[in-house]
Amino acid sequence: MALVVAVSGVVVVIETRPGPATGAKGASSSTTSAAADPATTLPATTTLPATTTTAPPPYMPPSVAPTISPALPGEGVWVAMDTWSPGPPSVMTTSFRPDPAQPTIVAYASWIRSSTTQLALYPGYEGPGPTAPTVDRGPEMVPTTARTSLLATFNSGFYEADSTAGFYAHGTLYDPMVDGLATVIQYADGKVDVMDWHGGAAPGPTIEMARQNLPLLVDARAPTAAANDPTQWGLTLGGAPAVWRTALGVDAKGNLVYVAAGSQTAASLAAILVQLGVVRGMQLDINPEWPIFATYGGPGAASPSLDVPNPNQIPNRFLYSSTKDFFAVFARQPGAVPVVQPW
Repeated sequence: MALVVAVSGVVVVIETRPGPATGAKGASSSTTSAAADPATTLPATTTLPATTTTAPPPYMPPSVAPTISPALPGEGVWVAMDTWSPGPPSVMTTSFRPDPAQPTIVAYASWIRSSTTQLALYPGYEGPGPTAPTVDRGPEMVPTTARTSLLATFNSGFYEADSTAGFYAHGTLYDPMVDGLATVIQYADGKVDVMDWHGGAAPGPTIEMARQNLPLLVDARAPTAAANDPTQWGLTLGGAPAVWRTALGVDAKGNLVYVAAGSQTAASLAAILVQLGVVRGMQLDINPEWPIFATYGGPGAASPSLDVPNPNQIPNRFLYSSTKDFFAVFARQPGAVPVVQPW
């Protein structure tokens, strides 16, 4: 017969063979060898192989589907820009033509893995907030002590003189938060978000960084009604409706998506964010002077390069004192919390 038992989570099949029938007087003598008695022979066992589990591969953003055929070589395909940094890609970039009616217009997109990065915000020396000596304005550039883990830098939003908005970094509220404005947030637990702010004038203790700019451009994976109102999205160079614009959003996995493109209205920029899978998005700076997304070819901010080909910018733009505030992306060990902004 066979007996099936579970021992410490492993299934064991035990096969036994009964010995010869005996009467009351047929018991074995105490001097009989156990090996000679089939009834006392150790059972044969069969051990089933243990199951193993394999961690799923890290999430990668899907390629951007081309809107124009034939597609350009590499169009819409994400490329890792931090191959020197351990772990899965944390910063990836691509470019694509978003509008079949304007085949010469190219959008430049960047994807930032939130679980392995930290988003930081730095004031410039012309803003935001008061510039009095008593106000801690930080380095006004990427801190030299943090450049070993620097992955990327990119432009922020409008000057406060052009648009009232909240600005909070490193424990200092430079400008009060405004309810109803689009806000990018770095939480102390490592998560990031882009949201419609309704939290009052000051962020709570769970927030490490917050930057506001205008209302939401995309919500629930669709352009907002405000996207079709050109009066809400800033003064453009020469009054042209379509200019260089930049935006920042969050995808369904909680990762950040940055985009810059020329000849864009607010509505067409919102459409690009939707094409990139953004759930909620906000416009950042506009006009030709400001778009910039820079990545680095090694630790210590080595070999900076521009991933948005803007002749008005240089790759090492934020490695020295900056007139305007900006964002920096640093590598972070998964689960390393609380997040504290380098300063």
